[in-house]
Amino acid sequence: MKNTIKTLALAAVVTFITFSFTTIEGDKKVIKTDKSKVVWKGYKVTGSHEGTIGIQSGFLNFNEGKLIGGEFVIDMTSINTTDMQGEYKGKLDGHLKSDDFFSVAKFPTAKLVFKVVTASGKNAYAVNGDLTIKGQTKPISFTMSIYGNKATASLKIDRTKYGIEYKSASFFESLKDKAIYDEFDLVSDLEF
Repeated sequence: MKNTIKTLALAAVVTFITFSFTTIEGDKKVIKTDKSKVVWKGYKVTGSHEGTIGIQSGFLNFNEGKLIGGEFVIDMTSINTTDMQGEYKGKLDGHLKSDDFFSVAKFPTAKLVFKVVTASGKNAYAVNGDLTIKGQTKPISFTMSIYGNKATASLKIDRTKYGIEYKSASFFESLKDKAIYDEFDLVSDLEF
């Protein structure tokens, strides 16, 4: 009888310790990469350019229907300019993939990991996460909205925090109308 009680007590302690150090993942919803879209938009003194970038993989975690986490891997090799065609499109795509910008040969992916998710409205969540670009990880905050099996989010990213200083007026004062603004936008429409 004593051995049975000791065995049950030990099992209870092991179970308690296991649950204490296990994160609750909740309901994991894998992102349908073929039905999801990420649009980027970069700005310069004389205008802007925009395009798309592919999601390599991603998921959102839910607990009782509420967003609690997520993670995304972005395929940096898929950078595509959509507001230009022909030779100039090819040059811009190549330049964005070069070491002046995203160094895609060395860093073929970027990653976003949700750290803290807080409900901020009926279908809206304030997300604090870590964004890794060119091997550098920095904190980022944004709002994500969830409607059924779809999610949307807009991120404003300061490229200079990731070592992308090309034609930044923050580093090169004499650029005048050749300057490219430090911040660019990512707008995502996700389906899961």
